[in-house]
Amino acid sequence: MPEATVGEYMVRNVQTVGPNMTVEEVRQQIINSSFHGFPIVENGYLLGFVTAKELLRHIDKPDAKIRTVMKRGTLCAVPSMSTDDATRILFRYGLRNLPVVDEDKKLVGIISNIDIVRSQIEKSRPGKVMSVKNFLEQQNGVRFKVVNKEIPIERIIPTQKEVYMDELIGRQYEIKRGLNEPLIVVERRNGYIVVDGHHRIMAAKRMGMKTFKAIVLVPNDYDVKFGLEKTAERWGLRSLDDMTIIEGAKHPFMEVTTMLLPSEEASAINQRLMDSE
Repeated sequence: MPEATVGEYMVRNVQTVGPNMTVEEVRQQIINSSFHGFPIVENGYLLGFVTAKELLRHIDKPDAKIRTVMKRGTLCAVPSMSTDDATRILFRYGLRNLPVVDEDKKLVGIISNIDIVRSQIEKSRPGKVMSVKNFLEQQNGVRFKVVNKEIPIERIIPTQKEVYMDELIGRQYEIKRGLNEPLIVVERRNGYIVVDGHHRIMAAKRMGMKTFKAIVLVPNDYDVKFGLEKTAERWGLRSLDDMTIIEGAKHPFMEVTTMLLPSEEASAINQRLMDSE
């Protein structure tokens, strides 16, 4: 399998500052954003990177131009660099973000710790798919072909009755930030049975999405009925509309994640996610 590259995971629509902006103007831009710093760009070329920490050194010079106080140059990556190498740079130098430039040293994107985590999550997916494929083949005496494609959400058949609202909100936030981890489904004549990804696909449905990425297991015999399929029929699950959203209790993942926080702070986490762009 080819290595994931920075170009696949970097954010291309990058917020930047110009060298002729003042310290105060850049300070306000950082305050009004969710970022801790910005690339400094002039005519498309990357000149450096300014952080909130660096601005503090010049807080007594609010009208000074960034050009006069900036540290020239910055660590950077190129789109063809592997995400593993980008991870080493971020880790080695304690960075949160790494600007990405083309061969002319023009800014083309930025890759962050969040993007690296996303790449690692998605990298683990093929191993899980093969485990599911091997298990279903052994249990049912069929063979599967593995296909990657977008599937219509209206044709998805769930195999669990319930999802948790707090986890749905978290998944919606992930999808907005670009973590489109594919579903694992089994193709049937009447739709696609979900093997993995119920919260993900319900979050997508609530966001108004019509299709979603999926790794589809296509059987060589459509007449064999799988255990998951029998379970869905027994519970009367024909579409995502048949699932229940639990609002009064925490998903086990969130229960563990927030167990050391004061209750009021834990309750505010999902609100912050909902308020984030």
